[in-house]
Amino acid sequence: MKKIVLCLCICIISVLSFGQYTLDTNNEPPRGFKRDHVFIGGGIGLGLGGWNGGFNVGANPEIGYSLANWIDVGISANVNYFAFRAEINNGIRQRSFNYGGGVFTRVYPFRGFFIQALPEYNFINTNLKDERFGGSGATQTIKQEAPSLLLGVGYGTRIVGQSNFFTVIMFDAGDNLNSPYVGFNGSKLPIVRAGFNFYLTPKRK
Repeated sequence: MKKIVLCLCICIISVLSFGQYTLDTNNEPPRGFKRDHVFIGGGIGLGLGGWNGGFNVGANPEIGYSLANWIDVGISANVNYFAFRAEINNGIRQRSFNYGGGVFTRVYPFRGFFIQALPEYNFINTNLKDERFGGSGATQTIKQEAPSLLLGVGYGTRIVGQSNFFTVIMFDAGDNLNSPYVGFNGSKLPIVRAGFNFYLTPKRK
């Protein structure tokens, strides 16, 4: 938990520092921090593992800052539930709950489309149950920690200073097999998230 708090504090300082150097679309000189470039919101995530029987669902609150019309940065938290069916997991039913946080960057090379990078650090609690003997087998609980690097592409209706609705699909580009986004056999779970952000209103003078 101390690692998460420290990481989030560093991220917040970084986001606010970046905000001091915001450029507008005309590449004019920096105008300082803009309250209406700060956005708050988040999304709901859904992942389907296809043939390997994986499934996940979760929530991802976030806070960020639009440095310019083509880039956002921020921090996010995550709470996720994962499950793998016993019949395709060597007879072991797996259910996992994880929470964590990370830093995201969204780059908009074209209007509406964006590329996202989201390194995270996760804490995972996993429950395993042996169902090879009529569902009365042994159970085991495992606690783990793992980093992940989520990369993906998305589309959104984003107007800086007003609102942003987005959908993104990502995969874990990391190599840690304990990542909650990796299947029992090392396969990558596609992660689909859809969310909504709203911008803060400018301060009244």
